[in-house]
Amino acid sequence: MSTLLIENSCQLQGTVNISCAKNAILPIIAASLLTEDKCILEDVSALEDVKVMIEVVNSLGAEVKLNKDDVLEVSAKKILSQDADYDLIRKMRASFLIMGPMLARVGKVKISLPGGCAIGSRPIDLHLKGFAAMGANITLGHGYIEAHADKLKGESIYLDFPSVGATENIIMAACLAEGVTIIENAAEEPEIVDLANFLSKMGAKIKGAGTDTIKIEGVRSLKGTTHVAIPDRIEAGTFMMAAAATRGDVLVEGVVPEHVKPITAKLKEMGVEVFEYEKSIRVKATERLKSVDIKTMPYPGFPTDMQSPIMSAMCVAKGTSVITETVFENRFMHISELKLMGAKINVDGRSAIIEGTERLSGAKVKATDLRAGAALIISALCAEGRTEISEIYHIDRGYINIEEKMRKLGANITRVE
Repeated sequence: MSTLLIENSCQLQGTVNISCAKNAILPIIAASLLTEDKCILEDVSALEDVKVMIEVVNSLGAEVKLNKDDVLEVSAKKILSQDADYDLIRKMRASFLIMGPMLARVGKVKISLPGGCAIGSRPIDLHLKGFAAMGANITLGHGYIEAHADKLKGESIYLDFPSVGATENIIMAACLAEGVTIIENAAEEPEIVDLANFLSKMGAKIKGAGTDTIKIEGVRSLKGTTHVAIPDRIEAGTFMMAAAATRGDVLVEGVVPEHVKPITAKLKEMGVEVFEYEKSIRVKATERLKSVDIKTMPYPGFPTDMQSPIMSAMCVAKGTSVITETVFENRFMHISELKLMGAKINVDGRSAIIEGTERLSGAKVKATDLRAGAALIISALCAEGRTEISEIYHIDRGYINIEEKMRKLGANITRVE
C-alpha cells in the first residue's frame, strides 16, 4: 500500500494547473452509452474513479480506450450486457449513473446497490422515483436493482432534494424518452451544465441546466461528439486552501472563477488576498488566517466536498470556527485524524467547533475518504515534523498526481510504495 510522507513545508509558491473535473467526466462517460457513435473526450485525467467507470462501461460491451495523450474514446455500438459488474458498481457510487442511459438505450438494466466513500447515507430513491415516473418497472432484492421499460415516457418530476446524481441520471434517461420531461428542484451544479452541454452536442434538447427547473424534450437518437470537461472546482479549491493555510502565494490556472465563488468569499473573509482573472485565480496569504463559520449547502452554497479541506485551514487559524455539515451526516470522520496532529475540535451534532492553534504536529494518520485525504495533506504542510498518511487510494480517486503538483509549489512531499 502506498503512503504519503510530508514534512513541514514553507509557504507554497508558484503555479498549479487544474485537471478536468472528476464529477463532470464520470457522468459524461456514462452518457456516451446513449449513442452507437464514437464519443471523444479530451484532457481526461486517469483518476482511479475514471478507471473504474471505464471498466464499468467496458463490461457492458462498449469499447473504451484512454490514450497516452489523455484522450478517451468511447464506442458503444453494441450493448452486449444489461447486467453491470457487481464488484465494479460496489467500488464507486458514480457508476450508478449508467442506469439512466441503459434504460433509455436498451430498456433494461440490472445493477447492484452502489458503493463509494463512507461519508454518510446517499440514498438512490430519488433516481428510482424518477425512472418509475417515466414508466420503468423496478424490482429490488438481494442487493440488486432490476429495471426495465419498453419505452420511457416524459413526465414532470419533483426531486425532494436537489440531488446531483438523480438530476444527471434522469436527464440522461429523458434524452431518448418519448415526450417532454421536466425536473423541478433540480441540482444546479456546474457539472450538471457540463453534462447538458455534452448531451446537446449529441443532439439532445435540454433547457434550463444550471437552474432548478430543467426541461428535456426526447429525441429518437443521439450522435457522437467531441468534448472537453470543465476544470475541477474542488481540486482548485483544495490548492487555494493549501495556499492560504501555508501563508503562500499560488496562481491556480485552468479554473472557472464563477465555479469557486463560495470558496473565494470565505478566503477573503479569512483575510486572504484573492485575485480573479479570466481562467485563473491567485491566492496570497501573508498573515495567520482569521476564523470563519461555514455551513455546507447544495450549489451555489459552500460545497460539502470542501468542508474537510477548509477545516484543516481553520485548525491553524486565529480564533474559533464553527463548521456545520448539512449534506452528509457522516462527513466528520477525518476529525479523529486531525486530533492526532494536535487539532482542537469538538463535535456537536452536525457541527464541528474548531479552536485554532498556531502549531500542528506531524503524526501517522489515514485518509478516511477522498476529501479527508486532501485535508490531511493541507494539515501536514502546516505541521511540525513528519506526517505519514496511509490509505491514500482514497486521494487517488479524485486527485491526479497531487504530490507532484504540491512539490512544484515547494511542498516536501513523497509517495512511498
